[in-house]
Amino acid sequence: MKPTFKHLLLLLIDITLLNIALWFSFFLRYEGRIPLSFVQNWGYLALVMTIVRIACFIAFGLYQSLWSYSSLPELFQIVKAVVISSGLQYLISNFIDLRISRSVFVIDFGVVLILIGGARLAIRMRRELLTGWESGQKSVKRILVVGAGYTGALVIREMLREHTATHLPVAVVDDDPRKISWRLHGVPVAGKLDQLAQVSRKYDVDEILVAIPSAPKSRLREIVNQAQETGLPVRILPGIFTLANGEISFNQAREVRIEDLLGRKPVQVDLAEIAGYLQEERILVTGAGGSIGSELCRQVSRFFPEILLLLGRGENSIYEIDQELSFAHPDVRKKALIADVRDRMKIERIFRDYRPTVVFHAAAHKHVPLMEAAPDEAVKNNVFGTKNLVELADKYRVKRFVLISTDKAVNPTSVMGATKRVAEKIVQYMAAHSKTKYCAVRFGNVLGSRGSVVPLFQKQIAAGGPVMITHPEMTRYFMTIPEAVSLVIQAGAMEETGEIFILDMGEPVRIVDLARDLIRLSGFKPDEDIKIQYCGVRPGEKIYEELLTAEEGITTTKHERIYVSKPRSIDWVQFQRDLSELEKLLVTGDWTKMTRKLWQVIHDEEQEKEWEKETASSRLHS
Repeated sequence: MKPTFKHLLLLLIDITLLNIALWFSFFLRYEGRIPLSFVQNWGYLALVMTIVRIACFIAFGLYQSLWSYSSLPELFQIVKAVVISSGLQYLISNFIDLRISRSVFVIDFGVVLILIGGARLAIRMRRELLTGWESGQKSVKRILVVGAGYTGALVIREMLREHTATHLPVAVVDDDPRKISWRLHGVPVAGKLDQLAQVSRKYDVDEILVAIPSAPKSRLREIVNQAQETGLPVRILPGIFTLANGEISFNQAREVRIEDLLGRKPVQVDLAEIAGYLQEERILVTGAGGSIGSELCRQVSRFFPEILLLLGRGENSIYEIDQELSFAHPDVRKKALIADVRDRMKIERIFRDYRPTVVFHAAAHKHVPLMEAAPDEAVKNNVFGTKNLVELADKYRVKRFVLISTDKAVNPTSVMGATKRVAEKIVQYMAAHSKTKYCAVRFGNVLGSRGSVVPLFQKQIAAGGPVMITHPEMTRYFMTIPEAVSLVIQAGAMEETGEIFILDMGEPVRIVDLARDLIRLSGFKPDEDIKIQYCGVRPGEKIYEELLTAEEGITTTKHERIYVSKPRSIDWVQFQRDLSELEKLLVTGDWTKMTRKLWQVIHDEEQEKEWEKETASSRLHS
């Protein structure tokens, strides 16, 4: 590194301090009466000792550190440099017969350590005093840090190091009683977490930063709720926050999101296993413009496919994901295809032209109330669109086929759920009669997907309320889109065929609790600033969702977050007859007979009658 004026000035200061320390050591050792032999040869003696010290200081990088931001690692470098240089001085003095008393070296060691370390400390104190004065001249937010652990210490240190900082840590809270009244880089640990409100008032806090990325989601939820009760803005350091060099910045903190509060372990995937079946393959993603489909495209692009086929019938959404991938993964070859899975001739042309080897089928109608009003569209898309793809995958020798299913396919009470259950059975049927490896992946709601409850609640909150909920006991399983897609891709890597894989969705979440969390995260108080109203269960909806039918059992897989169901046996001959009849009824436009046949495909006669009553009642009231 090229020396600067500051480096040369620091070198000159060190030389001066080293000579002062050496003279003081002799003066102290000989009680002010330094022997004449040393006084007469002082120039030679000081030159040798100074050269040894400075050489060690340079070797240990003491002139390459930014001492304005020094801390323990830099202090250790000083200690090591002084220890090694003292040892070398002693050896060299004996070698050239300077006859210096050993006590002089001991005294010199201590004095040098104090003077050199003190000089560096003075440089840092000067910067902090200047920073403090400058901070007083501009708007600075006073930050309360939650967590006095490793992450809390790092972020406090970085906030204090920022010369132009606009955030000043003023206090810390932590549940470890041993840390109370201690200081973290000079910032007091002022209380426990349940004292968060009192500490905020005492230190005139402007913002709260939660710095416990390793905390379980259930604990994090409690902390965030406590923090939000203060009425102050709350930020969080997400689980993946460190940079490649181990540094951390306040700028990496962000507002708390609803997915931060879901009580579930983070998803871990086997990247090597995934790469084994996606790399250099021709991959087709249907519904590529949707929430799940677009995330599938993003994650698949990381594994260097030979070509990625983006298929969907909505031109705008396909255009958007195509443009996004062109920017994020310019080296990935891809093709945007506008097509409808119900158009068998068009889909077959795509299979014939591009010969996909892996298919992820995410295209589907998913809105329960809308499909109750248009059951023919649900059957066309979810049943026969799937049938087209499944049969063509067999015909064109696709290696793997993955169907994206839903928890609504379990004991369905809606047309949408019933059509997805039939789609699962189609996949299972073809798996028993094909060399292609077929599977279905079943999971619950995904946060932030188009048409899901979270964006709807956010719009209602933005409009000032009320937030409309169907039933106070309504629960759903939730997962973030990237989590769900990671597990879908992982499930596709498994060797089984014809299985229904079930993702571990964690514990079901009460919708009213989700709504209250969203209201708090938006800076309002539930039932005071934003009202919650109940509007009744809609046609086809269930209060509780399930991931397994009564006949299914699950077994574990090699991935701790993925299970495989054991479905009951199916009469495949009858199933084929039922599908043929369902297709004929679809053409006639008789929705009542068509929905009855749909039910027959997945349930027995007694359940069919019960479902028919519920359906008639729902339509009567809708």
